[in-house]
Amino acid sequence: MNRKIVAAAAAAITGAGLVTAIALTPSASAGQAVSPADQVQSEIVAALSRDLKISPEQARTRLAGEQTAARADSALKTRLGSSYAGSWLDAAGTTLTVAVTDAALESTVREAGATPKTVARSAAQLDAAKLSLDAKGTSAPKSVPGWYVDATTNSIVVLANAGTEAAAKSWATASGVRADAVRVEASTESPLPLIDVIGGNAYTFGSGRCSIGFSVEGGFVTAGHCGTTGTRTSNPSGSVAGSSFPGNDYGWVRVDAGNTPRPLVNRYPGTVPVAGSQEAAIGASVCRSGSTTGWHCGTIQQKNASVNYPQGTVSGLTRTNACAEPGDSGGSWLAGDQAQGVTSGGSGNCSSGGTFYFQPISEILSVYSLRLVTSGSNPPSSTTTTTPTGPTTSNPPTGTWAAGTTYAAGATVTYNGTSYRALQGHTAQAGWEPPNVPALWARS
Repeated sequence: MNRKIVAAAAAAITGAGLVTAIALTPSASAGQAVSPADQVQSEIVAALSRDLKISPEQARTRLAGEQTAARADSALKTRLGSSYAGSWLDAAGTTLTVAVTDAALESTVREAGATPKTVARSAAQLDAAKLSLDAKGTSAPKSVPGWYVDATTNSIVVLANAGTEAAAKSWATASGVRADAVRVEASTESPLPLIDVIGGNAYTFGSGRCSIGFSVEGGFVTAGHCGTTGTRTSNPSGSVAGSSFPGNDYGWVRVDAGNTPRPLVNRYPGTVPVAGSQEAAIGASVCRSGSTTGWHCGTIQQKNASVNYPQGTVSGLTRTNACAEPGDSGGSWLAGDQAQGVTSGGSGNCSSGGTFYFQPISEILSVYSLRLVTSGSNPPSSTTTTTPTGPTTSNPPTGTWAAGTTYAAGATVTYNGTSYRALQGHTAQAGWEPPNVPALWARS
């Protein structure tokens, strides 16, 4: 945003009683520690500079202008009322345009340092039109990957795969949106949800549902009866890369790019870290996570058990009294923070109890040459894309816990008079105080 616009916007906001001060990242003086807030700001500037291909100074200027524009837009939205029709910044982030449906209000926009544009439909009208499409979303053609409000053209944009634009237009108008308010754009998008892969969470395949066992590099392990090789999965999206059932009851899913395996298991509520796969002894306590019944514990009773399922015999299972029910199949079994196996089946339920079996994880990892994702590793998000679990540093910070600080595994802090040790590298955020996130912090 140029100086004239920044100054005008600031003046207008001040007149409306809003705060206009913008905090830029100061340089630490010699011997003065950089605050957590300054560290976060520096990381944002570095990321903008890298991804927008601009200098750090340009990134700081852009951030300051964007903050001023956001405040100006908020003030104008209130002043313009039902005539407000949306706003947008130009590609450089220097000019704010505010659309109105009443040309008499253009001067109000200019006084705030923004550029006015008179249009036919208000923001409220566009939002209402989009709601009509949302209500008919389940009937949208498969060739329509999405739709959105486009303030810059004062219309509803419906995306459509090449050659299917007419069908997309027909669907939109049949949903009750005026034809002159719809603009169809050709698109090659094929959106998929981006999901953290966490043990015990549900995933689906066809009409079935099972539970994630443990994250491995490139995907996750689960039960073999939860899909044959080549079966597509959803939430997270992927494909069964290997499966054995009966005889064994194990398999693994290679997830699509954008789904990130994490060294965690859902505890319902909260999560627990996965630190390794040291096998527990007979008689040891063991806990199980699954998407139907959540978190239940018991003890290991026998090993190398064979079970006669209707589909055939499965051998090499571990026998326990920790309950499970349909849908928990494939879910995680842990002894402390050590992965033990994935749910196979059993007799009984979580109301009456019974006997239940899991497939040991060591065989799954060995057969498919997989590497377990643990709290001390930085796993790739898929077989083609690498996404670290979090930043690390060679000298872990110590002292009082503070949001915005980057902690490495092993870092020690105090919080409300209690000492904690970091279980995995991460950048602290508000709400992630040590007592609230046992997956990240343990009492020391």
